[in-house]
Amino acid sequence: MLPKLDAPTYRIELPLSKMKIEFRPFYVKEQRNLLMAVESGDSETIQKSVHDILSNCTITSNVNIDSLPIVDVEYYFINLRARSVSEIVETRYRCNNEVDGKKCNGIMEKDINLLDVKVEKDSIIDSLIQLTDTISIKLRYPDFSYVGDSLKYDNVNELTFNMIAKSIEYIYDGEQYYYTKEVPMQETVEFVEQLSQSQFEKIEAFFSSLPKLQQSIEMDCKKCGYHHKIDVEGLESFFI
Repeated sequence: MLPKLDAPTYRIELPLSKMKIEFRPFYVKEQRNLLMAVESGDSETIQKSVHDILSNCTITSNVNIDSLPIVDVEYYFINLRARSVSEIVETRYRCNNEVDGKKCNGIMEKDINLLDVKVEKDSIIDSLIQLTDTISIKLRYPDFSYVGDSLKYDNVNELTFNMIAKSIEYIYDGEQYYYTKEVPMQETVEFVEQLSQSQFEKIEAFFSSLPKLQQSIEMDCKKCGYHHKIDVEGLESFFI
């Protein structure tokens, strides 16, 4: 029997859940499956590939990838990629500076160290939302299962109402707590549908302030010399 290669292990603390996870780098066959998923361009295939590769590489027991906040999964994934392939990714941007009335369109390249990418969470809005004098709701961060669920909806409004409904932990009417896990999902959706515009905007503000992967980079266009400051956000901006 041929010998087996020992894989190094690493530890990471996720930024929102504060969960500490031990993991190994992904194998060549796992990387191949991931690349095939990315090349397919199919969102559901990519989501499943990310889920599977994280599950396979996680050594810590009882870690449910689907229940982790989305940004925790993204942060975990870029760290896994850094330890498995390379800490450095090459990114390319097109200069949109106008020269003599025309866009420069020069190509700019910049290396980003994935281990330097942080989660921006300075502007988080309180997850306890007061809707009326007596009624309030407690929201939770969307977890990774939402990504797969979102692919099931063709109607944007239906998707929005269902995603918000899934994010409500409980409703409080001044006397009693109503936990959404204890009532049918459709009842929570109907509750969301009856919100006023101003109440709905309070919830939208919470989601707009959600933590996100972010890295600020600066570069000069070699073609026109314009100095760019770019905020790179989201998992796909770094290497997918």
